[in-house]
Amino acid sequence: MNQPTLIVDNLKTHFFGRSGVAKAVDGVSFSIQPGEILGLVGESGSGKSMTGYSIMGLIDPPGRVVDGSIKLKGKELRGLSEREMRAIRGDRIAMIFQDPMMTLNPVLRIDTQMIEAVAAHRQVSARRAREMARDALARVGIPSPDERLLAYPHQFSGGMRQRVAIAIALLNAPDLIICDEPTTALDVTIQAQILYEMQKLCRESGTALIWITHDLSVVAGLADTVSVMYAGKVIESGSVKDVLERPLHPYTQGLIASAPSRNPRGRPLKQIPGSTPSLLNLPSGCAFRERCAYANADCINDPVQTVTDGRTFRCYHPIEFGGIEVVGAKR
Repeated sequence: MNQPTLIVDNLKTHFFGRSGVAKAVDGVSFSIQPGEILGLVGESGSGKSMTGYSIMGLIDPPGRVVDGSIKLKGKELRGLSEREMRAIRGDRIAMIFQDPMMTLNPVLRIDTQMIEAVAAHRQVSARRAREMARDALARVGIPSPDERLLAYPHQFSGGMRQRVAIAIALLNAPDLIICDEPTTALDVTIQAQILYEMQKLCRESGTALIWITHDLSVVAGLADTVSVMYAGKVIESGSVKDVLERPLHPYTQGLIASAPSRNPRGRPLKQIPGSTPSLLNLPSGCAFRERCAYANADCINDPVQTVTDGRTFRCYHPIEFGGIEVVGAKR
């Protein structure tokens, strides 16, 4: 087997404030192989985006990574200086944000921004950098790339701006791309096109991809493996087919049951009762127990991670629930 592109082991990212310590990422572990797509799923506040920012070294005070290991192709990223991390960001690891305007400068032409992204990591001529930028735009399906290089971000639609952001992420052929819900604000047709292009990218280039989302339907059609997060922890992980068709954790089952496709038209959507707990005031033991119909006295203690048949879960009462049929998940 090839060396994993990324190994995250017992990662912990805490935020220190006057009211206490918020454990945004609390012992997260996973690995991802070249060409593999990992879906990182959970409700808002589950820690999935903070996991991505921690890998990129983008945690600002009062937060900091307090423990764990982040290895990219065997190289430990924790402990690197900011200068060393800047050399890695945009080169070996790239990140695509939900809002492309977080990536694009509204007052600079696209060619200027893309050429600068190349020049920051490659000793190439301006002509060669421009060719790389043009090829990247063409690769993500932007028509007339030579002309579009001369445009400003406001001259693109939302979907086209996101394609430009993806093209910038691809410029330096990174080992890993982290996507933080980049298609949430796009219409379904544009979303499907971008998902197809990202899937094709991973197949052709061997780039590993972490797709952060709350949308299980996206994960079902895109990812190879999935890790479900709750209150800063990975509470279940495995192949997409196994997890979505045969979930073991009640929280995973609740996410699946609340999907619109699982609910009859005209009836209220099923919900997980309650709301996610404050990270400053987590209940003892299993953080999900106050919302779980299966909780009992055992759940006052923190469940340990169980590994079985290539799957992991944290639950005292793992039960096979009815899942969702996964269509097109096997690439």
